[in-house]
Amino acid sequence: MSAGAEQAQKKRDPNNPCLFCTDPRGLSLDNELAFSARDTYAVSPGHTLVIPKRHVASFFDLTPDEITACMELIGEERRLLDEEFSPDGYNIGVNIGPAAGQSIYHVHIHIIPRYRGDVENPQGGVRHVIAKNAHYTR
Repeated sequence: MSAGAEQAQKKRDPNNPCLFCTDPRGLSLDNELAFSARDTYAVSPGHTLVIPKRHVASFFDLTPDEITACMELIGEERRLLDEEFSPDGYNIGVNIGPAAGQSIYHVHIHIIPRYRGDVENPQGGVRHVIAKNAHYTR
């Protein structure tokens, strides 16, 4: 077996069992229905995930109470991130389904602190998920 094949075989499937149900890391805050944790593969300093405690794959399948619990943690995390990292802005996003890039099938909301100069041209923000359509002209 090649070294690459061995590496792939050793790589843990984050969905079997669910990483967020069995081994949440870097816990920050929690409430009755959700918790937050620093992202293990952060794209910027302070990158945080808000995760409902109930195992559900799609954001669209959350109950209104779960959505409220997640939004409360987003607000609390923002205050903590402002104090610790002083970002210049934020992106908040959810990947829903494989076509949108979801790889762990337990809802998780990304809070990504943004900093002046972290990309050359931030215009379009989350529109960059489809790069060819990201920039727009007025």
